[in-house]
Amino acid sequence: MSRDELLLENEETSSNEPKVVANQELSLVTQTALASTSISPILAIPNEILIHILSHLPAQSLSIVALVSRRFHSLVTTPHAWRLAFSRFFPGADVLVPYGGTKGKLPKISGESGDDIINSARRAFTRLTALASWRSEYILRTRLLGSLARGKPGNHIGTNSFRHASGQSSNATVTYNSSLLSTISHLHANFGDGLKRKALQFIHGSDHVGKASISDPTIGKIDNWGSSDPQAFFHFSDRFPNVAEWGLHPGNVIGVPNSMDVSQPYGMVYAEGSPGGMVYYRSTEEKRGRFLAASSGLSDVTAGIPRIQAPNESICAIWIAKSSAIPVQTGGLIGILSGSSSGILTSYTLGTDGSRDQRFPRGEMTARWALSPGVPIIAIVADDLFSSKRRTRGRIWVVVLNALGEVFCLTNVPERAKSDRAAALDQRELERIAWDTGRTVTWNLVEPTRRIAKPDPYHEATIDGSYSPRSSSNTTGLSTEQIIAETDEIEAFLSKRPRHFQAVCQAWDMRRKIEVDFAAGDVTDPEESFVLISAGHDKNNPPDVKRFTRTRFEQMNAPDLSSSQANLSTLTSQPSIFGGKATHMTMTINEQSMPSKPEPSTIGSRQVSLHLQEVWTASDFSIKPYKNIKLTAIALDMSTYALMSLPGDPLLKMNGISAASSPIASPSPQAADHTLPTDIPGQCARYIAIGTNTGVVFVWNIRAPRTSGLDIVDTITPLRVIHTESPCISCLAISALYLVHGGSDGLVQAWDPLASTQQPLRTLHSRFSGRARRRLIQAQGSAQGIGVNMFGAGVIALDPDPTKLRGVVSLGTQLRFWSYSSVTADQYTSRKRKLRRSPRSSNGNASRFTTSSRAALKDYIANEQSELRSEQKKKKQEEARLHGRFGVGLLGDQASEEDVLAYALLLSEETFNEHEERRRSGSDGSDTVTPEPSVVGSSSSSIPEGPELDDEGVAEALRLSLQESNASLPLASTSYDVPIRYVKPKRQSSRSPPRAAAVKSDVDPIETDLDFALRLSLAEERSRVEAGGETEDYPALSAGSLEGKGKTKSFE
Repeated sequence: MSRDELLLENEETSSNEPKVVANQELSLVTQTALASTSISPILAIPNEILIHILSHLPAQSLSIVALVSRRFHSLVTTPHAWRLAFSRFFPGADVLVPYGGTKGKLPKISGESGDDIINSARRAFTRLTALASWRSEYILRTRLLGSLARGKPGNHIGTNSFRHASGQSSNATVTYNSSLLSTISHLHANFGDGLKRKALQFIHGSDHVGKASISDPTIGKIDNWGSSDPQAFFHFSDRFPNVAEWGLHPGNVIGVPNSMDVSQPYGMVYAEGSPGGMVYYRSTEEKRGRFLAASSGLSDVTAGIPRIQAPNESICAIWIAKSSAIPVQTGGLIGILSGSSSGILTSYTLGTDGSRDQRFPRGEMTARWALSPGVPIIAIVADDLFSSKRRTRGRIWVVVLNALGEVFCLTNVPERAKSDRAAALDQRELERIAWDTGRTVTWNLVEPTRRIAKPDPYHEATIDGSYSPRSSSNTTGLSTEQIIAETDEIEAFLSKRPRHFQAVCQAWDMRRKIEVDFAAGDVTDPEESFVLISAGHDKNNPPDVKRFTRTRFEQMNAPDLSSSQANLSTLTSQPSIFGGKATHMTMTINEQSMPSKPEPSTIGSRQVSLHLQEVWTASDFSIKPYKNIKLTAIALDMSTYALMSLPGDPLLKMNGISAASSPIASPSPQAADHTLPTDIPGQCARYIAIGTNTGVVFVWNIRAPRTSGLDIVDTITPLRVIHTESPCISCLAISALYLVHGGSDGLVQAWDPLASTQQPLRTLHSRFSGRARRRLIQAQGSAQGIGVNMFGAGVIALDPDPTKLRGVVSLGTQLRFWSYSSVTADQYTSRKRKLRRSPRSSNGNASRFTTSSRAALKDYIANEQSELRSEQKKKKQEEARLHGRFGVGLLGDQASEEDVLAYALLLSEETFNEHEERRRSGSDGSDTVTPEPSVVGSSSSSIPEGPELDDEGVAEALRLSLQESNASLPLASTSYDVPIRYVKPKRQSSRSPPRAAAVKSDVDPIETDLDFALRLSLAEERSRVEAGGETEDYPALSAGSLEGKGKTKSFE
């Protein structure tokens, strides 16, 4: 059969038009035409298969499919189709599950090619908007990734576009010098909230020279803040050239490179990592900085103040507040934290803002703690979104890490010790008050991270390597003798050298890093977690990534008869940990110090109290099968909704406010009802990325659920492994939308963590020339190493709002800022006419007419006036259109909003009434003329009516046949006394009057086309009988012989 014959056969079988038999005046439809109606095969497909088919469509086509039918609309508007489509477009590494017969593998779908299937339930990512659904995530994410790949310049806060000094071109990137003399190692960006014109500001510093500067990336201008500060600093390698850093061999002194931290609202803080080092602080409100107070040699064992050897102490860790959250919650006590090589943690104030009861001078010492005497503190992390709600829920807000891998956390807020603020206090009195203030809170040690002692089979060690004293709090109720014993033991540990702890303890590593997720968990179970990263610089400490998660659950305890003495100490005859002979104190937790205490419950006649028990679980982040690697860069997702805790999530509580919400972000009614975090698109995940010295990047979900018990260390596989072209990853940054890596060769590229493509989305900066790369390879193979790399990427910062494609990267002493057009930002851009000139106060473009003639200036003014007139004309036309169509402006300018709404309601009701009257008049009026029936012996009951002949197919066939018949029959030629319907003939002259007008007064109520055809057939039969014609072989049916309905009629 040929192709044309197949097409003809297909058209004949798929046609739904009935077959018509031609007649001179009347057309009748045969019964066989009713059987030719066919049903679409797609209606027989189950919904599951249809959703599977629709998931292969792109976002735009999937939205259009919803307009096909009601069934397709119901399938597309549910989240199942969008979730499957999302999983297909963003496959990821963990959604490909190999098919097999092993336990835990998913069954293979019939008819699917390949040995892999897509498991859409495993999608874990950070959502882009507050009220997100699978539809909004799919559409918005694909559009934003496309905008990033195109690289079109976008309008950012503060200016209309990037322009050079000549004002001729617009670019998406700006590269400028930071005015620093060494590579940029620290960067804090304030991308602004859109309320201020100059809110977009960066602060960047170099820890090699101890300098920092502030810049405006919109114009590439460096502020003169800090340029007049003459302070110079020395590094440990400069003062002790032949001594190893990080407390290694010979282990007599601890020295580290100088450390720095910067904050855009508060300035910079710099710490000297050599013995006798101090903390240097420069505020953004000052041109020059100051050294903060160090240990003054104060010692008071009765007050719990140990003696600290300041000349041997170096500062190993530093932190400054990035927002006003912690200074506000602590009453201004804590704004800067520093950790020393002696294990002493010290807090300083940032000053007062005039809104607090207590006023502190800038840089004053406010609190001190001895957390790990003799073991240096190497990292400090605090929650910059700490709020009163998190405080009342007992959440952790600061975490400290030491060189042995021990982690200390704090949930309470210190209170200022009582003192005479009117009296002039010297440095020693301020330090005493700081120690007293520190004893108002209790630091908790994360038990799984407790130091591990080396094996000692012969008991040669004088001190247990798994034990360390630390400063206690006032809630423990220690006596004066016990405080003295505790302080003496702390001083004994402070006097020991680093080689002692390396000899008795395992896992000494001062280059270990920590990342903390303060927002994980819910109200009842605040599962804060932190990740410890061992870089693998030492053979004894291979690369390792381990997560620790906090879990709290209620445990019922029987009432204690001695509950009145629950806060007292119990003395036993065991050896004392404070150096005594026979005094050991068994402490009980003071439940009043807990942030929230559950109410006791009664079971039967016995009262049972609920006690919150805290457990820390461990998980390993797998980096197999990669071996002999070093972890060189770490990044945690700092997006807006990654930092949001579950109690404030608008999708769970519907009480949040989104600063980046949009119409596309509104979820459908089916997807808006979320009761669990797993129901939310992305499962409230948060990314963490780690780069290696081989150019490989691992991406995990830091909130990945556990798959085993509390006592078992489970393994978490990465969401994606990215292989870059850089020889070494020097810096990383990740958001909810994309990941940016910076290499030691200067290559900066953007990647999709959900693996929509295996290639980079965009290259933000190309690598340097081959000569520079060869120099880096030569320096890497030398004994001194690379040292200061002026070609590599130093640090990356991304906009917290993932819908805004903005970020900055440092390349040596240069800064490269990018801002690409995004769909979410562009749909809210103003349509106002752009000015041809910048404002007078702008520092951007120079004037165009400084050296032009008067004629050019007149032409410019004429063009401006022409544009203004054109805009006014368009505005008037739009107002006239709205006035004529909707009545906008009829009530005048003085009308209130209630009046306008009432007027709109009135118009709506009038329009509705008009449509109703028009519909009724259209149904009542008809061209059918129905004279009174005069057939002898006939009655209305002889013609079957009602639902017995209510067949839509038959009615449609009769209507089509009657339309094709000759309807222009004269009234005189009518030989049948039946209702006749006259139709206006085609191409009839408009001058001839309608024939039905002559008998319009005798018109009966409307008759249907089906009744008319039946009456016409019966009248024709009676006329033939009266004329003596032959009858049919079968008798005529009477009205009483019909029973049943439709096609199931029975005859007797």
